[in-house]
Amino acid sequence: MGKINMGRLILGGIVAGIVSDLLGYVVDGVLLAQHWANGMKGLGHDNFSTSALIGFNVIGLVTGFLAVWVYTAIRPRFGAGMGTALLAAVVVWIVGSALPNAGFMVFAGLFSKHLALYTTLGALVEIMVGTVAGAALYKED
Repeated sequence: MGKINMGRLILGGIVAGIVSDLLGYVVDGVLLAQHWANGMKGLGHDNFSTSALIGFNVIGLVTGFLAVWVYTAIRPRFGAGMGTALLAAVVVWIVGSALPNAGFMVFAGLFSKHLALYTTLGALVEIMVGTVAGAALYKED
């Protein structure tokens, strides 16, 4: 096991985050926009603020970085490639999206179960595509 190539990790993480954020915009900002607007209205809010949207994008960048970091950490055991990248993505998705969305959106009843399902499945696609893109840039020293 070699040392992690930090430059490639950072590059891959940034790419993973950007790809995930762009897909997140398509899923949540376009396809589910009306569902989110209805959900926010049900909570007594107009819509997401600009600062909230910026925050979501920062979280997306951090999530992309973490997914590529998990990829680099498990790569020596599972091998380089798409399968390992997808495994890393699923791990990060479970902790970063599936569990929080189940807790705050479904169990707390803040948003509809349909919106929770759609946005959580969308997040799975976002993080998988982003992680594969970021992991493709990662090379050991």
